Parts: sequence; C-alpha cells; structure tokens
Amino acid sequence: MLTCALLVAPLIAGVSGCAGSPDPLSAKPYDAADQISFSGDGDGRKADPDKPLEVTAKGDDSRITDVTATDAAGRYVRGELAEDGKHWRSTVPLAAGAHYTLKVSTEDSNGAPGRRTVDFSTSSARRLLKVTFGPKAGEYGVGQPITAKLSRPVKDPSARAVIERALKVDSRPAVEGVWHWVDSRNLHYRPQEYWPAHATITAHSNLKGIRIGGGLYGGDAKSLRLTTGDRLEALTDSGTHQMTVKRNGVPIRTIPITTGMPGFDTRNGIKVVLAKESAVRMTGASIGLGAGSYDLMVYWAARVTKSGEYVHAAPWSTGSQGYANVSHGCTGMSTANAEWFFNTVRLGDIVQVVNSNGEDMAPFSNGYGDWNMAWADWRKGSAVSGGGQSDATTADSARLRPQV
Repeated sequence: MLTCALLVAPLIAGVSGCAGSPDPLSAKPYDAADQISFSGDGDGRKADPDKPLEVTAKGDDSRITDVTATDAAGRYVRGELAEDGKHWRSTVPLAAGAHYTLKVSTEDSNGAPGRRTVDFSTSSARRLLKVTFGPKAGEYGVGQPITAKLSRPVKDPSARAVIERALKVDSRPAVEGVWHWVDSRNLHYRPQEYWPAHATITAHSNLKGIRIGGGLYGGDAKSLRLTTGDRLEALTDSGTHQMTVKRNGVPIRTIPITTGMPGFDTRNGIKVVLAKESAVRMTGASIGLGAGSYDLMVYWAARVTKSGEYVHAAPWSTGSQGYANVSHGCTGMSTANAEWFFNTVRLGDIVQVVNSNGEDMAPFSNGYGDWNMAWADWRKGSAVSGGGQSDATTADSARLRPQV
C-alpha cells in the first residue's frame, strides 16, 4: 500500500503543474478596442454608405482573425480579410440610412483572443429614387401589365440592373415574367403569355436604402396586389364584321360590328381595355374633320387606346353592322350588344383586332400594346435578362381624340 501511494503522488503533482500554465486560446476574449479601428469611428458621425466598410489592426502585435457585419434584419455584409490579418474590407455596398452591428475577433502576439463589437449607422441618402407601381389595386383582366414609374430617369445599364433586381413580381399560380424598360423612367412587367385566370399578383420593391449608382439610392415604394378574373377575350374581325367574345376559351357571344372605314382604319393587334365610360362625347373636330361633321354623346364605351378607339354603342350604323366598315376607327355595335359588352368586360381584358387595313398597334405609346411584342424582343428590353436597351421610340401621335 505504501508503494502504491508513492507512485500516485508524482502523477497528482504533474496535473497540478499543467494547471499553472493555462492555454491562451481558452481564456476569455479581452477587449480589443485599442487594437483595431474601423471606418465608421470618430465624433459620432454616421458611416458614409458610398464608401466600403474597413477594419484595420493597429500596431505589429495583433491581427484580425474574423469579421462579421450584419444589418438590422440579420443579413450579412460580404467582405475580404487580408492574408496578414491586418485589414478587412467590405465587398458589397452598404445601405443608406441603415443600422449595422460589427463584430471583430483578434489575437495578440501570444495568441490570446480579443473581441470588439460596435453598433453603427450609415447616413441617409441625399438623392432618392422612388418607385410607384401600377395600376391601382383591384381585379383586372388577364392582359393587364404591371407598371413601375421611377421618380428620376435612369439610363446607365448597371444602375438599371440594380433597380430591376430589386423590383419583385410574384403570382399564384406562378408564371415566368420579365421587366421591360419602356424608357428611362417607366418599366412594364408581363409574362410570356397572358396571366392565368383567377391569379393573385403582388409587386413590391427591395430597393429602399440600396445604392443604385452616381449618389442615387432607393427610396420608399408602396407594394401592389392585383387579382385576375376569368380570361375574357374579344376577337374583332374587320374582314367578317363580327366580334367573338370568349370566356376561358369558350365562345359566349358573337356580335355584328362595324370598324374603321378606309382612311380611318382600326388598328390591328392586341389591345387592353383601359377604361369604361357609360357616356362620352365624340366630335369630328377632335380628329381633324369639319366642325359640323358630327357631335355625339356615345354610350356604353370601353376604351382600348389612348388615341380614342372605343368599343361602343352605334345605333346610327346598325344597318352596316355585320356587313361593312363605316366608323372613324372605333368598333360599333347595337346598343343592346354594347351594354352587354360594357357590363361583361373589366379593365385589363383583351380586345384583338384582325384583318383590318389599319396600322399595327404600338407596344407602349397608345395604351397597353405590350402583347404585340414577341417574347424574345420583350426580354431584350430587360437590363438583367436581355442586356437592356435605349429608350423606346414607338411614337403613335395620330388621332389623339375619340373617334366613332
């Protein structure tokens, strides 16, 4: 028993000896405030979001081992640490008017760990870009594009790409869609085909506080929610003088019509119902005819172009409806059929004209002609999907007043 005790005693002494030399890595991190500096330090001023965030180790006796920077939502700011551990720099822009938490880990020449945690904010942007989505919230037809109007013009392709990536459109059921830059202040969004019937579509912006370029930052934007109803399409055949109205692909009524006479031919192409007016005054003088040509109150009018094309009641031409084209560009029908059409369609429903001798419907300048552009060409107008393009020049200034 005495021999065993003598053997155990040195082992106990050995353990005690190890406890007297602690591992520096197991020690509680010391306050490294004096060993590092970062670009947001000084006089309580806010950090400049136009400049990268930089963290530097002071002196020769310490180095940085890890840096994490997160915003108020917990999203990380990417960055790069130099090989010698003396410098860290953010590689993505900071948001303007945002709050961040910076955590820096260090070690000294003996390997002891240090830590510094700093909360800081960035200064607010001086130039803001605001976004307004359209149309107004509500139920629309399957042809209604989503629009985004910018408060300032943006022409730089890289800046356009930043904006486009931040403007989100989602639908249930899901469909692929793309933004198209109509000009430097207006974008339209549509899927390859019409929206699904009875879909829910939401548009929102993630642009707030994001640096766009040239000292411009994203501002506020109110989100938008739309729904679609049945898929309603009106096919207007100027050759046969008939309109066929379909609901979800099934014909529900065929209507005798008259469209534009020679010299006032109705535009061919896909149009979208822009407005519904139970009564509208139409005059010949508004389209360049003599003052005494006509001056009429027209009823049950669904507008399909900015320049004044309507689908409306035309009781004065019932003898020609189904047989000849005698209007000044509008699609005319009996009062009973016009009232039915007026009460059946909603804004965003499709009206397509075929076999007219008129010009083609412009994509953007005369209402929503978006669907007349091939999908491949539509994608070319995206700064992300197609590389962007210059401002659209699809002028369509003729006949800027209602015509019967």
